[in-house]
Parts: sequence; structure tokens; C-alpha cells
Amino acid sequence: MGRQDKKKKKEKLKGSVHVPSAVFRQGSSTNPLPVASTLKVKKLKLTEGGFKVSDSSFYSDVNAAIAAFTWKETNLSDSQLDAVWDQVHQSAGWDQGYIDSFIAQDKLPPENDPELPKEKEKGDKAMREWTKQVDAYLRVLITLEGRGPCWNGTFFERLSLKSLGLRIQLGHLAGEQCPLPNKAWGDDFVIIDCDQIHSVGLDYCGCGQTSKSQVEQLLERRFYPATVVNPKTAATFRALELFELLQYESKLSTYEFYQAVWRLTDNTGLQGVKDRYPTLLRLVHQWRHLKMLKRTGRGHDPSRGASETLPGECALLCPACPHPGINLPEGWQNVDKDLRYLYALNIALDACFRMKRKDCSSEEADPGLSKGFAYVVEEAAFQEHLKKYEKEVEPKSTCSRHDAVNLADMRPGQGYASSGIATVECSRHNAKRPLAVCDTQKGERYCNMDYITVLSLQLCNLIMFLISYDIACQWFIHLFERIAQISASCPLLAPGVEIRFLVPKFHLPAHIPVCRNRFAFMLTPGAGLGDGEAPERGWGELNPLATSTREMGPGTRRDTLDYHFGDYNWRKIIRLGDSLLRKMVTATSDVAEHVIAHQELEATIDKEQLAHWIEAMLAWESDPTSPNPYEVAVKTPTQTAIRRQLAEEEERALVAGVDVSLSDKVSPSSLIAMGIDLEGEQRSLKTLTKSLWDHSQDRQITRVKLRSNALTRKLEEWFSLLQLYIPTSVLLRKREPQKKDNPKPFEVQLWLPSQIGSLVSFDLTLAEIEFRLRNGQAHEALGVLRRNLQIRATLYDVKNRWLRGQGANTRALNAIATVQARIAAARDEYRQARKALLALATLLGHQNVDQEFLPLEDRDIRSMTEAEPGQGETRRRLSWIWRRVNAADATEEETQAFVTETIRVEWGKSRARAQRYQEEIKLVREEMDRTLRFFLWKVADWRSKHQEKPQILIQGNHA
Repeated sequence: MGRQDKKKKKEKLKGSVHVPSAVFRQGSSTNPLPVASTLKVKKLKLTEGGFKVSDSSFYSDVNAAIAAFTWKETNLSDSQLDAVWDQVHQSAGWDQGYIDSFIAQDKLPPENDPELPKEKEKGDKAMREWTKQVDAYLRVLITLEGRGPCWNGTFFERLSLKSLGLRIQLGHLAGEQCPLPNKAWGDDFVIIDCDQIHSVGLDYCGCGQTSKSQVEQLLERRFYPATVVNPKTAATFRALELFELLQYESKLSTYEFYQAVWRLTDNTGLQGVKDRYPTLLRLVHQWRHLKMLKRTGRGHDPSRGASETLPGECALLCPACPHPGINLPEGWQNVDKDLRYLYALNIALDACFRMKRKDCSSEEADPGLSKGFAYVVEEAAFQEHLKKYEKEVEPKSTCSRHDAVNLADMRPGQGYASSGIATVECSRHNAKRPLAVCDTQKGERYCNMDYITVLSLQLCNLIMFLISYDIACQWFIHLFERIAQISASCPLLAPGVEIRFLVPKFHLPAHIPVCRNRFAFMLTPGAGLGDGEAPERGWGELNPLATSTREMGPGTRRDTLDYHFGDYNWRKIIRLGDSLLRKMVTATSDVAEHVIAHQELEATIDKEQLAHWIEAMLAWESDPTSPNPYEVAVKTPTQTAIRRQLAEEEERALVAGVDVSLSDKVSPSSLIAMGIDLEGEQRSLKTLTKSLWDHSQDRQITRVKLRSNALTRKLEEWFSLLQLYIPTSVLLRKREPQKKDNPKPFEVQLWLPSQIGSLVSFDLTLAEIEFRLRNGQAHEALGVLRRNLQIRATLYDVKNRWLRGQGANTRALNAIATVQARIAAARDEYRQARKALLALATLLGHQNVDQEFLPLEDRDIRSMTEAEPGQGETRRRLSWIWRRVNAADATEEETQAFVTETIRVEWGKSRARAQRYQEEIKLVREEMDRTLRFFLWKVADWRSKHQEKPQILIQGNHA
């Protein structure tokens, strides 16, 4: 905007005078600038009655500059105005025309810069507002505190309801007074409520208006009596209901709840509140047992009392699981074999060793209330079963070193009667099966797991079962013979039943490669997108209860577990709709991607070859004993095998009269093998030397020195032999620049053929020998790396799941550190072997070595369970170390065969992924239908119970 435009706008400001009270910055004598601090502005406007005065404040350079600009007629010269415009432009970057827009409308500038984003207040706004009202809140609280107790002339005194004259009359309507009341025994009745422990006066009806007993009169008023005869204590129903839900949700102990109520009664400890903790323990136990019976309809059976409850009758069934005669459609038995999985039962087995129980009390003193009514098996029959296997020794694992197998005979420790609990669950919906929980006396013994498997499958006459277990590869061996000894009528033994054994996805990488293919969920037809980890999710919720149950007697502990498992199943049931919906959304959103990817892959495969692959795949899916199509027959050379081959070749050369050895003690192959071994010792010594520090003990330093001296002597022998076969190596050693005056043994260069390269001439036969040995070394290092990564994953799993306490965790960390050291050693060995192979390939003219032996980055060193960031289980991409296991010295035909095998396996896995997603959609749809049918059956079942009950309890049944 030019100066002429500015002068025109001055006319609009007539009658207004701005008087800033702030000083100006020191600029030039002719161009002072406003200060950055607050600017006070007094504005005078001429009106008909005189002047109107208004005061304003501005808080920034920009606003101060604008205020100064509006004051320009009387105080600022043109040069000063130019300085103000420059200040506005520099401090805020405002355009001159934007500032003129405020002046043109005769408006005061904004207090905040509208061009800058407003700073969002952090934290809780409601909390900030509350802090302004703290004093008001505090004043009201103090006022209310004074109204509670009674003033005795000196201080406020807390009084009981009884001392205030309150008496509770039972057996009459509220407000009625009994003409002949009977006082409670000792007239000292205590009621445990949610807010405090009350001492009250309580009267029973003695006038004859009611014939009900004292217990019934208390129950009618929602007081639960502590004893049957002459009760002196009761708990309110609401207190018992509150504690029941609190413990289910937070695993709060009875003692902690009682202490909270006790402190609400008297938080000073000065009053003599009567101790009713043992009483509350008994009340809670009885209350939850009654609730379990009531909720499962046992109070509506006119022919059987509570003591005649059938085994597992009080367990809540999973509505989405298949139940013959309840929620399966007509003709489900005759479905095609390809659709059998829709009506299969998916179960998972596991044990938890945190749920120990101390050796306290006995079955005689604490038999419990539930005799196998719900989830925990009946103890007497279970003990009879265990007696048959007292002397049985568990077979050792033929797979990995599974602790569940190898530690099955380990005792729980001194002072413990139980090492934990074992369970069978619905693996798709995480619900406990009826009669599917038992104690473990040692480890995960087969006799325990077999027993709960048989009992949990009673009346499940289905045509297909998918059974998941951490050690399924070991457990299923001779399983049917063991089951037949427990129950010949077990559904697993029925003719025509199809059974698939699986290993949970998280535990699968700890198994050997054969098991990882045979027992994988993703490769098993009918498994959908299941993972088999349902028990682990249950343990995560139950583990906080362990500190309470380990101190309980045997019966109380079993009942407590029954109650908690019942609530666990109930929460699964009420959230089943959301759970099934999430599964359907997950499957439908990703199915197209996997199906299209598989179709694109199939389009690149020869039709005839594809037909053979499909035939082999279908054969394995129908009979798992057939050759596994997911396994690749791989030739993996090792250093030992190659050294044997070289020795045999030298033997044939000696027989033929051709001896190229220059020493009676060392042949060419032995020389190169000796050099590679020395490299390994150098790496080991280097690692050991790095472990020393300023305060290392003498024996540690001595051990390193002895190994260093031994290696030095070996190096002297090595160089004396090396110069026989490579005389020019002496020149290389002399030319070698010495970085240190006295290099350490692991810093000495050995001058193997791979290190010599083309520096000097030598017999290339030695280079060929090293190439073959390095080939085996690289593959062997990868094998060691894979094996130890698998072991490390298992150790971390055991540590996180079972180990507690400083001692146990320290030992576990030491074991993990040992395995990690092996991983690091294998990593360094592979990298050194690969470096040598690339150098030898250039020297000898071998092709594609760099493509076969890929660079081993740190991010590649991960177990099979570790996925790349942002990827889940179904999209996880394995590190190349788990996919590249082919032999380097294979012929062209063998290489092509391997490529074909690799494509076949990848095609099979692509096919499996596409099928599992499609199966999941069908499974979830069927589970939704089964859930609706189950609820309709449950409605009819409750209505039938109502009709069978005597009319005298019709009113209560409606309630």
C-alpha cells in the first residue's frame, strides 16, 4: 500500500485519540519503536455529550504496533509509521493490507494473533476447574463429618444403631411391631454391610404370625445368617453381592474386603469392632455356592435336591460350540467331508503352575461343597484314577526339550500339595469345558491331561475334533490306548471320528521343523484362523487369584475355582456377539487379498505340475500320515561331512599312487581345516578377552592368559606347516603392516587362501578345498543359529509364564545369556565364512555365491515368532535364515529341483492361507447360528423348569 492510500484512511479516524502509556524502544532518535511489554491504550471518542473514554491493554509486539499505528495522527511521523509497519511485518509476518483492514473498520486489534494456532491446554480441564473450588469442597466435607457422630459435650462420638434405639423386627411387615418379640441370642447381633459392621438390636417374631424359622426370617429381610442355630451374625445380601463381583473383577481377597469394611467402621483402631473375618469367609463360600446352584436351575428341580446335582451340571456351556441335540441343525451328521469342520469341536489343553496349593488342611477337614458339580473334577474319583499311575514314568520328549514333558515328574516343592492346575477349554471362544479342571501333583503328566480330556468330552458325540496342546506331538502318541483304559465310551474312540492334533501358534516355533509343519493351525484344514492359545488368555486373568487360593484348604480352593470359572464363562457368553462380529470383520476384510494372491501364484505354475501338487496336498489333508507336502527335502552340507569326503578323496589318491601331501602329518585338507579351526579359537579368545574388566578376578585373568598362550603355540605350528604348502606366505607375513608391536593371538592374520587371494601365486587346489569347507561352515553356522534362536524363544516363554522370584529369574537370565552368546558366535562364524566364500568365488570363478549366501544383518537374527513391525501372525514374514537352507554344491538339476520344491511349499502355504480365511467366514457364520439356536433352547429349558416346580414357589420362580 502506498503512502497516498494511508493518508486517505486517516480521515476515518477523526475524533479518536490513542494515548499509549508505554515507553518506546531505543531505536534512532527519529524512529523509536514500541516496547514488547504490555501496552496500555486510552481511547477518546467525541460524542454529542462530550468525550467517551475507553481503556485497552495489548500483550504482544504486533498488537502494540497496531495500537501505535491507530494513534498515528497526533504522535507518529511518517518515518515512525514506516518503522511500525516494518516491526509488524518482521515480528508476525502480517501483510500491510491485513493490518489496514482493522484500521478501516475502526476496530481494536485482537489480543491474540489470529494467524497463529491457538495453544491447546494440556491435561484434564475438569481437574483444572476443580482445583479452583478445592476450598468449597473441603468446607462441605468438614461440615458433613461433624453431623455424623453425636456431640457428648466434649467431642463428637460415634454411636451404634443399637445405642440409638434401633431394633429390627423380623417376621412382620415393615413398620409393624410384634407383640411378643424374641430377641436374638445374647441381644448382640452384628450385621456386616457394605459401609460398615453394625451392632444392632434384632427381634424375631414370637407371636405366632409366622411359622418360619429364625434363619428364614433373616433371609426374607436379605440378611444372610452365619449359623443355622441361634445366629448372632449376618451379612447383607448387597454386601455379599458386592464382594462377589469385586473378587471376580479384581481378584480381591476376602481379607482385603473385610479390612476395608472394618476401616469404614473405625479407621482409628480405638473402638472395639468385633472380629467377624472367619465368619465372613464361611458366608462368602456358602453364598457363592447357592448362587451357582440358583443360576443353573438347580432350585427348580422338584425331583432332585442340591446334593443330587449331576457331574458338570452347574457348568455354563459355550453357546457357539456344537452341542448335539441342542444347537446343531438337522442332518449335520451327513454333511460332506469337506464341511465337517463346521461341526467340529475345537478344544485346547494346558496347565498353569502358578496356581499352586500349600499342604494345609485336608479333605476330611475341608471337603468342599461342590462334588464335581461344575468345572473341577470330583476329587475321590480323580484320586482313584491317579493311584493307577503312581509308579509310571513319563516318556521323554522326542521333539525339542519341552519342559511340559521332561519335567512332568518334578515335584511341586516342599510344603506344597499341588503344583498347579490343568484345564481343557473351548479354543475358539475361550470358555471352560465342564469337568475340565484338575490339580497337577507334579508336572503335566499324561494321566492328568487324559482324565480331564475324557471327562470334558462326555456326551459330545461329534464327527470331528481339533485338539490343541503345547506338546501335542508327544501327547497324542498312544493317546487312544490310554483313553480306552479310562473310558471305552469316550467320543474320541467312536468309529469314523476324525481327530486333528495341533500345537498353539505361539508355542509352535519351539518345536522341531517336522512338528512345525504337521501341527500348524495355518496348515490344518478346518482350523480357520484359530490359534489354540485360549488357555493362556484364561491364565492371565486367573493368575492374580493364586496368592489367595494357595493358602486355602483343598475343598474351598476347588469351589473357589468353580465360582471364578463360572463367572469367566458368563463374561465370555455376554460378550460373544461382539467377539463373533470382530472375527467376521477380520476374516471378510482380508480374505480377498489372500485369495487373489493365491490365484495369481497358481497362474504362473504349469497345469500338469499343479495337478500333482494338489493331489499330494489332498492326500495329506485326508491322511496326516501321508508325506507332508509342506516339507522340503534339503541337502545341507556340514563341515564334518565335507571333511570326510576330502579324507576319502585323499585315500583314493593314495591308493592310486598320487600323493600331493608335503608333510607326513598334515594333508592339504587337514591344513585348511586346521586354519578354519584356528579362526574359531581366535573368535572365542576375542570374546573371552572382551569379558575382562579392571576388577576381574585372578582366576578369570589366568584362564584367558592360558588360552592365549596355547593359541600362540598353535599359531607357530600353523605357520610352519603353511610355508610348506604356500612358501610365499612368508613374504606376506613380512609385508603385513603391524598395527601393534605385540599383537594379541586373535589379531594375527592366518593367511588362508581366501585371505591371500591374488596377492601371490599358490596352488588353487587349496582354495577349492577351503571353498568346500567354508560352504559347510556357513550352512552349519546357520543351523546353529536357527537352533539357538528356537531355544531362546522357549526360554523366554518359560521365564515369562512360570518363573517368579529373584532366584528363578536370575537363573533363567543366565541361561538366556548363554544361549545369546552361542547366537552371537554363530553370527560371527557365518559372516566370516561368507566373507571367505565371496573372496574364493572371485578367485575360482564360482557364480551366484552372493545370492546364495545372503548378508546376515542384525534384523535378520530373529526367531520364527518375531514378526516385522506392523505385521500380525497371519501376515508374518519369516527371516531369510528360516527359508534359505539349500546346499551350495548342488548340481544344476538339483538346484532346479530345489527351486521347484520351494515354489511348491510356498504355493501350499498360500493355498492354506486363502482356505483358512474362507473357512473362518463359514465357521463364524455357523457359530452365530449355533448361538441363536442355543439361546432358544435355553429359553425353552427354563420355561420347562418353571412348569415342573410346585406352585408354592411360583412367585419366587417369576422373580
